[in-house]
Amino acid sequence: MAVVLLLVLVTVAELASGRQFHVQNRLGYRVWVGILGNPGKGTPEGGGFALNNGQRRTVRVADDWAGRFWARTGCNFNGNGQGRCATGDCGNKLSCNGAGGVPPVTLAEVTLRGAGGLDFYDISLVDGFNVPVQMRPTRGRAAGKYRCTTAACSRNLNPGCPDRLRVWEGRNVVACKSSCLAENTDQHCCRGRFNDPNVCKSSPSAIYFKSNCPGAYSYAYDDGTSTFTCQNTDYDIVFG
Repeated sequence: MAVVLLLVLVTVAELASGRQFHVQNRLGYRVWVGILGNPGKGTPEGGGFALNNGQRRTVRVADDWAGRFWARTGCNFNGNGQGRCATGDCGNKLSCNGAGGVPPVTLAEVTLRGAGGLDFYDISLVDGFNVPVQMRPTRGRAAGKYRCTTAACSRNLNPGCPDRLRVWEGRNVVACKSSCLAENTDQHCCRGRFNDPNVCKSSPSAIYFKSNCPGAYSYAYDDGTSTFTCQNTDYDIVFG
């Protein structure tokens, strides 16, 4: 009984001091992680760092943090941390420091201790795709009717990306645009009179994304099959 009580106290103390995201790179090449906190939530680690293939780095945040993670690819930085990334660039700098990633980019999004004290998390392709990502709870329990499970887009969608949506870097397709980014119309972006879940429907990119990654957000109103909820947990974010 004493051992069980000690474990409970340790867990409570860990949660009180914040949460941890264990960021891993399994893509087979180097990436530069981008991090952006929601307004008022702060941005840990200066908003970015390099992660070699096989490396794992722990990012610590407050228990009520909210924000996003993404992978930048094809980056070249000088000794002052200035440079450019082929995908996910955040203002031509190593440390994003409050800047978001330029689409198209795959996003791992999370709100810790949100409505009802629950964590809400998802993998979003609303802004397009650049690398496979999965986000999984490490020690949480299912929260009522919600699915405490892995959110993921684990397939590389670049090779099969429709021609009109492809982003090229030299001879390689390095990302896949959303139809909103490619066409910039109210219909594809769920804007104006289309800013309504009963009116705005799947775009060509959303259909392609959803058919390959059914558990990821494919467009703005794709909530039903794309939002996951857990509580009292840390998370693994795995690129690759």
